[in-house]
Amino acid sequence: MAMVQLLLLLSWCFVLMVAVANGRSSDEEGKGKGGSVTYDGRSLIINGQHQILFSASIHYPRSTPQMWPSLIAKAKEGGVDVIQTYVFWNLHEPQQGQYKFSERRDIVRFIKEIQSQGLYVCLRIGPFIEGEWTYGGLPFWLHDVPGIVFRSDNEPFKNHMQRFVTKIVSLMKSENLFASQGGPIILSQIENEYGTVEPAYHAKGPRYVRWAAKMAVELQTGTPWVMCKQDDAPDPVINACNGMRCGETWKGPNSPDKPAIWTENWTSFYQVYGTEPYLRSAKDIAFHVALFVAKNGSYVNYYMYHGGTNFGRTASSFMLTSYYDQAPLDEYGLIREPKWGHLKELHAAIKLCSKPLLTGGYETFPLGQLQEAYVFKGNAGECAAFLVNNDDRKSSTVFQNSSYELPPKSISILPDCKTVAFNTAKVSTQINTRSMTIRHKLHSKETWEEYTETIPNFDNTSLRAKTLLEHMNTTKDTSDYLWYTFRFQHNSSDAQSILSVQSHGHVLHAFVNGEFTRSAHGSRDNPSFTLENTVNLNDGMNDIALLSVTVGLPDSGAYLQRKVAGLRSVRVQDKYFTNYDWGYQVGLIGEKLQIYKKHGSSNVQWRRFRNSIPRQLTWYKTVFDTPAGDDPIALNLNSMGKGEAWVNGESIGRYWVSLKTPKGNPSQTWYHVPRSFLENTKNQLVLLEEETGNPLEITIATIAITKVYGHVNNSHLPRVSSWVRQSQRGDTNIKKQQRPEVQLNCPQGRNISKILFASFGTPKGDYKSYAMGSCHSSSSRAIVEKACIGKGRCSVPYSNQYFGGDPCPGIPKALLVDAQCT
Repeated sequence: MAMVQLLLLLSWCFVLMVAVANGRSSDEEGKGKGGSVTYDGRSLIINGQHQILFSASIHYPRSTPQMWPSLIAKAKEGGVDVIQTYVFWNLHEPQQGQYKFSERRDIVRFIKEIQSQGLYVCLRIGPFIEGEWTYGGLPFWLHDVPGIVFRSDNEPFKNHMQRFVTKIVSLMKSENLFASQGGPIILSQIENEYGTVEPAYHAKGPRYVRWAAKMAVELQTGTPWVMCKQDDAPDPVINACNGMRCGETWKGPNSPDKPAIWTENWTSFYQVYGTEPYLRSAKDIAFHVALFVAKNGSYVNYYMYHGGTNFGRTASSFMLTSYYDQAPLDEYGLIREPKWGHLKELHAAIKLCSKPLLTGGYETFPLGQLQEAYVFKGNAGECAAFLVNNDDRKSSTVFQNSSYELPPKSISILPDCKTVAFNTAKVSTQINTRSMTIRHKLHSKETWEEYTETIPNFDNTSLRAKTLLEHMNTTKDTSDYLWYTFRFQHNSSDAQSILSVQSHGHVLHAFVNGEFTRSAHGSRDNPSFTLENTVNLNDGMNDIALLSVTVGLPDSGAYLQRKVAGLRSVRVQDKYFTNYDWGYQVGLIGEKLQIYKKHGSSNVQWRRFRNSIPRQLTWYKTVFDTPAGDDPIALNLNSMGKGEAWVNGESIGRYWVSLKTPKGNPSQTWYHVPRSFLENTKNQLVLLEEETGNPLEITIATIAITKVYGHVNNSHLPRVSSWVRQSQRGDTNIKKQQRPEVQLNCPQGRNISKILFASFGTPKGDYKSYAMGSCHSSSSRAIVEKACIGKGRCSVPYSNQYFGGDPCPGIPKALLVDAQCT
């Protein structure tokens, strides 16, 4: 039996070496360099080679150019082949015919950085993108084009859409960025998830789809086009899947000649104010990727791989400033474990199966009631298998006369149809902990200044109407804020009346005779609401000022141009003022004077911070020095209410700390300040506070991975990546290769400084709470310290011999290590 196992393992090493030699060399040399890109029913074909591709969504404007190289490098290290991004129309053409492609908008620089690191690009031009981006990426000036209907067989919209798509394609061609020109772009996308709204447009929906596909193909990029969530995508455009479970829910390509492509595998989910984060496990993501590949999928994109930050006013309705922080690379660009590492192992295991997956025959058969096998056999006798357990309980099964234990809801990958290289439920990758270290407390009132907005009245407004104007069509997306003002005569000895305001959303602050009375708001699911409050009126003339606030523009749904916000009816006691003389002011005075910028700060008279009761609509200003080092920086705005923050004139986004989740927590308290926004000293911080937050409790912190935790037992598998490296070196030390291990990695520039806990035996708990069990090797800590202290990374084998003997014979053991990185 021992000899048989040894022969199996030796044959497994040989398979690995062949896979690496045949797969890695040609693939790595060709990546990012482009060439011929076609496809068939199996996969994309690049330079004549079928490819299984893993892709990472990283959106260039949601980070900074200074962050791009590191983000791309970490994605590549994680086994990613492609970087996928939207193109943001309203970012590039904020006014009709006026284009911007600099700084965070520099898409050419972004794509060239991807190319320089040897990766491909999937360019999702749209130009409607949704993406939790304000107005779905459409510039608001489109709204005012006569006769326009967005995303329909409508000539005004099609003309503008074709002009912008052509502009982007021409820009890419001028820089030789399509693969057909030797560039990295291997795929482009037209439209985005149109199939979800297509029925609302009736006959004009399918006509628009056919037109969009034809228009895109006729631009002759020399590479394929895709449409996601578009089952009727016309040939030769590939229809693709978006979602969390495409291997289970998607019916597949609409032609046997098209490959199965998954353009959005959601690594978590977007988060809106007032909700808790959605946490999707590494196990679940890995299961559904493996299942999709087992069912002939050949392209999987993680949406998002790095979410980043919705700087400024770019987030859509009610969306957080932080975007997909739970992705494999968090908002700050730090690696999030175990998600990043587990997916890296998955990619390596699947790539080992490339030859039979891409060149061979395919069959599937049951292994039990909820178990099945997907088996691929290559033309040269290669074999790979995916053993799937759909049960929530573990299962023992027999495949090709060998027994296999399948954990609950898991898939085992066998690159040689014999040896399990990876199981989606067995996470041996470390878990890391992100921490915030306070560097500055802005608690000194002497360093703060303030400026309070003047509450307008009807007389000092210049925009007038005899009805309630729609909010978005009035502000034209130049500001979140629109003042509705009116005045009326109240002749009564009863000073108290009921003010009732119905709004289409999103937020409303009410002022009567210059004094704040009440606020109200809606939600993303139901933006409309009613504000009702008892107010005190003067006996005589009264001024009412109602500040309507949008929290981003809508980004989805049919007939987007018909979406509305702002007031729809106003009543004081029994009198309605809907059709009445109204005065309007777009934006706030501080916005118009740009007092958030250094050059605009002197446009108003700031006063020293006062300890009196804070007033609504107050601007606060202070300065701070940049914390030393390279770690990311964030502001803790937990003491504030709702508003927006700027650092050196750059908006770091909206905040809404006062809106709590059902658990009583703010949805976001930490706000990213990229180091590229900063100077060494005297950085200007300006906040517009709509409510009554306290700026004296704001802190500035650096963000870092400070702890790493590993836990393996005898059921865990050796790392696929380590097997690949050993095979490349021709290492045939089977015993070493077959040993699970705890592998700890601190971020670059940090080393393991302390072992917080180490136990080889029967330790209890997990990374949140742990303790020694009844069995424990007394030398655990000393051995781990010797292996790890002072190193950026270390490996500790799961081995009786390594720990000086078996501490409890006959008892299954585990190895648990928790370490500090400094």
